[in-house]
Amino acid sequence: MAQPPATSLGSAALLRLLCLSSPTLPVGGFSYSEGLEAAIDKGFVEDEASAATWLIDQLHLSLARADLAVVAQAITAWQADDHERIQDLNQWVLRTRETQEFRLQSEQMGRSLQEWARSLGALGAGLHDRLTVAQLALPTYPVVFACAVTVNPMPLADALTAYAFAWSENLVQAAIKGIPLGQSAGQRILARLMQEIPSAVDHAASCTDATRQSFTPMLALLSAQHETQYSRLFRS
Repeated sequence: MAQPPATSLGSAALLRLLCLSSPTLPVGGFSYSEGLEAAIDKGFVEDEASAATWLIDQLHLSLARADLAVVAQAITAWQADDHERIQDLNQWVLRTRETQEFRLQSEQMGRSLQEWARSLGALGAGLHDRLTVAQLALPTYPVVFACAVTVNPMPLADALTAYAFAWSENLVQAAIKGIPLGQSAGQRILARLMQEIPSAVDHAASCTDATRQSFTPMLALLSAQHETQYSRLFRS
């Protein structure tokens, strides 16, 4: 019987990765727009073209330099059982959330992913046990996700790609609902994001503590304004 290439994921790891990148994973990512709904309200995003441009910029300027970089570094820390490093990365996420909305999202999704592992019983024991030992008082989503992908070893690039794709799919769905757009337009936006994800993953994987950053002033202002926006589909 022919053997799979050495670089391919094993079945268990692949299935776990598909599960973690699925929009049906019950962590609540679909309920946040990460500033996009406020951008739509202010007229910065109004159609397919502007939505694609906005999300591509957000992918490179926000996600790749912050949360995706944390996932990359946290995977290494979880693999080494370096709990001090894990605590430091988790605290960095909490300290650098530029608005209460962003911080609550990261906390809620991290907590929900941990609860999901607990709800699986024996199937989720590996993830739940590792998080318990690390003693994260407020586990954030990037750090918990990193823990989840280390339960079944997989290439770093695949784990980061799954995280970026899950983020992209959630935000495209937010654009479809908020602008609104048709499903075909959403698929075209997602296709453009998929072209950008590999370079975002490379950037995130190369980040160090000195180059990792969370600085998106316009996005922070929009997130803060979203809390008092007159009409909202998404959580604030």
